Parts: sequence; structure tokens; C-alpha cells
Amino acid sequence: MKVIDVEDAVGTVLCHDITRIVPGQSKGPGFRRGHVVRQEDIAELRKIGKEHLYVFDLADGYVHEDDAARRIASAAAGSGLKLSDPEEGKTTFTAAVDGVVEINAERLLALNCLGDILFATVHGNQFTARGRKLAGVRVLPLVVPEALIQKAEHLLEESGPIIRVRPLKPTRVGIVVTGSEVYNGLIEDQFGPVVRDKFRSYGSTIIGKRLVSDDQAMTAKAILDFLDDGAELIVVTGGMSVDPDDRTPAAIRAAGAEVVTYGAPIFPGAMFMLARMGDVPVLGLPGCVMYYRASIFDIVVPRLLCGMDVTRDDVLSLGYGGFCEGCKTCRYPACGFGK
Repeated sequence: MKVIDVEDAVGTVLCHDITRIVPGQSKGPGFRRGHVVRQEDIAELRKIGKEHLYVFDLADGYVHEDDAARRIASAAAGSGLKLSDPEEGKTTFTAAVDGVVEINAERLLALNCLGDILFATVHGNQFTARGRKLAGVRVLPLVVPEALIQKAEHLLEESGPIIRVRPLKPTRVGIVVTGSEVYNGLIEDQFGPVVRDKFRSYGSTIIGKRLVSDDQAMTAKAILDFLDDGAELIVVTGGMSVDPDDRTPAAIRAAGAEVVTYGAPIFPGAMFMLARMGDVPVLGLPGCVMYYRASIFDIVVPRLLCGMDVTRDDVLSLGYGGFCEGCKTCRYPACGFGK
């Protein structure tokens, strides 16, 4: 910061607000802190009574907070994002597509450790709808050294972006609904419509729904039939508990699927199964998916629809944050569940 004659201030940055008073009418900032002085401002500044100003001179190797936020955001942003113009020194990241937001926490920490850079995000690996705000970045002072911004840009150039949104891919889905009571028409299927609506909200296509009894061979055949029909993801609803009539896990194995994991440290969703038949995921969905607005389904399925390779370790790691608090008004995904 230095004192400069107002006539020599063009191109410099004001260090503080400058008040304009109109007697009997108004009093407030005529020029805001951070304003870059222009030639046309000189006459007005003199009218306010300013002969000298406290300024930062950008020519001395400093970057204004708006430009700093803009440059860091551009370097940190991956695909699937829209960046705002800086407002009060902060640039905001917004999802440009429906998908799963990915955050590299190590790079984020490394950037924040540089000093005077403040970068905050939501939790990663969660579904996000287009238009949701996901992150923001700004610098702490009004101006920062050019060398700091270059260091940040170099760090991100070497390590890659901090945040991106992986778009959902339109997927052909087959639904197998188990349960002799449904198959025999004793009760109406309520599970299938819930799953259908969830997939449609993700932009996927339901290529069919097959009702089967609690017969292992019938369930396995339905899975194989969907595979022959070109399904890119198959879900089997119900029959996932340890009850003797619940034979879905055995049927998935009998169809030839390789089980990735059976059981997940998620409540609701503990009796979940993830298996694969080649590149086609096969999911065994517990009954809680039908009743809860957010469950294991809402955590894992969007990742699969983005083409992510969900492993056993990925599912087991969901235990940290995998307890739903059962809030009266569900705010998922704007909560800690599954993060």
C-alpha cells in the first residue's frame, strides 16, 4: 500500500471505500475498495475532495482479488462446470450437467496450504443436479502477489483439476421384481415403480420389467434374458434378507454374475449386493430402497451411471457417513449421508 497523487492513480487499485456525501440526500461509498481507478474517475474523485489515495499498484507485481479468483478457478475447474464472474472477490462453481461431482481432496489441501487462497467445496462422489452450486474460491487480501497466483496455477497444471462433474450416461435398465406374492397377483408391485422413477430421473431408459416368484432359477433366467436384450444395468428388487424365502443373492450368483460385495455399511441399505456380468452391473436392492427417499441406491447408482468402477472397497468406505439420521424433512444430497 502506498500514497499516490490522485492524478497519477489511473490503473491502480483502491485500498478502501471512498465515501461520497450529498448534503441532505445521501451518504455512502462513491468508490468501493478494490476499484481500479480509470481516467474518467479522476474528476469525480477530486469533487469528493480527494487529492491523494491509498492504493496498490498492480504494476508492482500484484493481482486484484477478482482476477486472482478468476485465474485460480479456471485452473482448478475440470469438465461439467460453469464458473461465475467474481462477486465480492469470490468465483462460484456450478454444475453444468447432471452427474457425480468429483473432488481431489489432496490437491484442494495443497492449494489451500499455499496461503491467502481460500477454496471450499461440497463433498465429492455424490449426485448433483445441473445448476447446483458446488464450490467457491477467493483470496484473502484485496490483492495478492502475482507470484502466488502463478504458483497456484503451476500446482494445478502439474496435478490436474480439483473439481469436475462426470455426466450421467443414458443407460438401458432391466428390472426384475421378485416375490411370489407379487408374481401370483396377491399384492400389487410397489417396488418396481419406485425404481423405474428413480432411473428415469437420471435419464435412463427402462427396457422392461419382469415379475418372478421366489424361485431361484426363474430369477436367474430373468437376469439372463435382460442381458440378451441388451440391458446395460440390471436391478433385482427384494428378496435380499436372510429369510429362507429370500433367494435373490443366490439367483444373482446362479446367473453367473461375479459378486463384488454383498452387504454394505449403510443404513438404510445394509443388505445391498453389487455384482457384474462382464461390463453389466447387477444390483440386488433391499426393501429399504422402496421406502426411503435416500438409501444405498442413491449413493451407488449415480456413480455406476457415470461409468465409474465401483469396487468393494468403495462400498465398504461408505460406512463413514453411511448412517442416515432420518430427518423429518429429507435434504439429501445436501447433508452428510453417504459422504
